[in-house]
Amino acid sequence: MNGSIHSYIQNENYMQKLLRYFFSLSTEAHCVDEKFGKGNEGFKAAVPCEPNQVGEITAVCKENRQFGDIEENCILLPVQELLDESENVLITAGVLTINGTTWNFLNNNDTKNISNSTDAESVSSSFLDSLENITSHLDNTTFDIKTAYILLNRTRFTDTFSAELNSSVAIEIPEADGEIKTITTILFESLDNVLPARDEVNSSFNSINGRIVLVQSTGDINNISFTFDILNDTLGNPECVFWNFSLFNGLGGWDNEGCEVVLNTNETGTVICNCNHLTSFSILMSPNSPKKLYLDIITYIGVGISMVSLVICLIIEGLIWRKIRKNETSYLRHVSIVNIAVSLLVANIWFIIGAAISDAEVKNPPACTAATFFIHFFYLALFFWMLASAMLLLYRTTNVFGGGLTKASMLAIGFSLGYGAPLIIATVTIAATAPDNKYIRDNAVCWLNWDESKALLAFVIPALSIVVINLIILVVVLYKIIRRRVGTTAAQADERHVLLVIVKSLAVLTPFFGITWGLGAGILADPTNEGIHIAFAFFNSLQGFFILVFGTLLDSKVHLMAIAAKSRWAHTSINKSYVYVHIPYMCVFYTCTHLGFHLSGAVSNSIICTTLQN
Repeated sequence: MNGSIHSYIQNENYMQKLLRYFFSLSTEAHCVDEKFGKGNEGFKAAVPCEPNQVGEITAVCKENRQFGDIEENCILLPVQELLDESENVLITAGVLTINGTTWNFLNNNDTKNISNSTDAESVSSSFLDSLENITSHLDNTTFDIKTAYILLNRTRFTDTFSAELNSSVAIEIPEADGEIKTITTILFESLDNVLPARDEVNSSFNSINGRIVLVQSTGDINNISFTFDILNDTLGNPECVFWNFSLFNGLGGWDNEGCEVVLNTNETGTVICNCNHLTSFSILMSPNSPKKLYLDIITYIGVGISMVSLVICLIIEGLIWRKIRKNETSYLRHVSIVNIAVSLLVANIWFIIGAAISDAEVKNPPACTAATFFIHFFYLALFFWMLASAMLLLYRTTNVFGGGLTKASMLAIGFSLGYGAPLIIATVTIAATAPDNKYIRDNAVCWLNWDESKALLAFVIPALSIVVINLIILVVVLYKIIRRRVGTTAAQADERHVLLVIVKSLAVLTPFFGITWGLGAGILADPTNEGIHIAFAFFNSLQGFFILVFGTLLDSKVHLMAIAAKSRWAHTSINKSYVYVHIPYMCVFYTCTHLGFHLSGAVSNSIICTTLQN
């Protein structure tokens, strides 16, 4: 009887097992077994392991009067001694992960090897591979080893599994095939110092923003969920990844194949991932654009001013349209200005639509893709129409085309360049990147992707190239105009006036747009710099205002023609032969030739300009 009592109370609370034993004696036992003794239904018996082993064997009394759910938590004494030594190995490995400076130096060699396409091995990847090999050769027993920097746990499960590792990573396997499996998890406290944050496109903007956890199992697992605590809450755009040893010719890198972000909860500072395989996992995140209220205020107020300015610009152009048709160069210049204004106005409208799509709680990738395409297309159209304006200036100044082009030919060239080239670039960009879901940014504003496909270069390169070309054209034209003698006829003077207006317009707008999108490139280089964000928001949102001022109002002739067309104090009278335009003497510094009229005379404090009716 004493031996039976000891078998019940081995490794358990003495009084608790003793009371259970005497209770089982007073009633008829539900289960009776030579090894596990007697017990009622639900009773969990525990007996010691075989000699030369440590641990215990447990079993539960089932409804069928048999002991089931047998768990053998036994370890051979030599194995236990080896585990004690393994703890020392883990302690040593953990200490090696502390110094990030040394590992950064070693990983820099990996970067050089990637650039040179060599077959060198990665020390950091080999370090992780060694730890995975040690884990895969562990004895088929359950144990738990905790060190300062590494937590190793090995346990068994049948249907479901869930565990929280050091309150920084939670693991859940919602369902399995019902067979008993052994699962091994290793949580690394500082392995992010060892492994570089390079992904399959070798992006330099990513950071490892969660603990790295290694998971292995004796059976097949095709559905596992991770909840990672975010280490740095200033980063965004989470990506669930695993370490792929075969990337970059065996150097290794983070890969997202088979993993996806299920939920990104900013309030709790966690990211939930779902994967269909097992290995070493973590999350990559990149710097977010700073979410500041004053940036939104600057942007939306500026866009509002820009759109109002563009509408005013188009109204003015509509008022003077019949007048400017008489001079071919002036007409073509205003065609360019109108299309520049229309392109930016439509781009701003799509910008607002894209912002609404991005801020919506339920994401709509197809709508975001459409908004991005039209924003890309119309912003490019803005730049290409500026290029068309510069090409017109060069043509009229130097006659590089021999002077044989008609107005219709130049219009065809302008529209082909202004809308045809942007359409080709925007279409090729979306066709090349959208099938791989790399056209737009993930979890960000509706705009071209940068981290994965570098699709943003399809806007930055053409835009900045046009800025450089226009500046070169300006230098050439200014040199030609300075050396050219002033024309003596009214037509020559008018032509010179139009060319100077184009020069002044391009001389202001080209550097302005160049600075604006140069700041946009600066955001890519330093995404967390709020100063660059403020400057970009200011310049970008006031583009329409600058087009109104320096594209339309800068021309004194346009200014006065608009006044003559609509102002109450500038009136006209018509007879059979002439149109008389009366302008107050206060505006006499605007000569009749600025209006495209001829000076007829002066009456009282007004001048009279006349032109023959067509």
